[in-house]
Amino acid sequence: MRHDLTLDAAGLRLVPLGAEHAPAMLPLIDDGMWAGMVTPTPRSEEDVLSRVEAALAAPGTFAFTVLGPDGDVRGWTSFYDVVPAQGRCEIGSTWYARQWWGGVTNPACKLALMTHAFEEWQMHRVAFRADARNARSIAAISRLGAKAEGVLRGHRVAADGSRGDTAYFSVLADEWPRVRDGLRERLGLSRP
Repeated sequence: MRHDLTLDAAGLRLVPLGAEHAPAMLPLIDDGMWAGMVTPTPRSEEDVLSRVEAALAAPGTFAFTVLGPDGDVRGWTSFYDVVPAQGRCEIGSTWYARQWWGGVTNPACKLALMTHAFEEWQMHRVAFRADARNARSIAAISRLGAKAEGVLRGHRVAADGSRGDTAYFSVLADEWPRVRDGLRERLGLSRP
């Protein structure tokens, strides 16, 4: 869905995803970094635009372009399955260009998103999921401080047509202060 929410953390800015970001995104995408997604690897600007349009059309989804301190596009991330009446949402559909793997980009984005979810929206539960074969994403989610909940067997069909399992993780409201402090420490930020 279209939104006007902008979030900041550790020098990064999450701005509403838009078609204007597609040209900068295409050169960042390759088969290896796209592994585990349910859609085929985008091969053209039109492919990226169709993913952007799909994200903007999805109800309960707040998709963001991730910008570095110099305004460089680093990837995208989203809130989805946002259900305020149940106090829950998920964070995902996340990808970053390879040069941003293992640094501050992911923890900074997750700090911004979870801070908004827990402190502004007053969510009780923020969930994360990954293809169970995607060890890199599962490790990144675990490093955030999210708790593993289990694996949904045969939960989704991958872009190559194979059926995959989905690993689920979450952070609950009473766990958030510990998770927040851990993320702030990883980013070298003082406590709020």
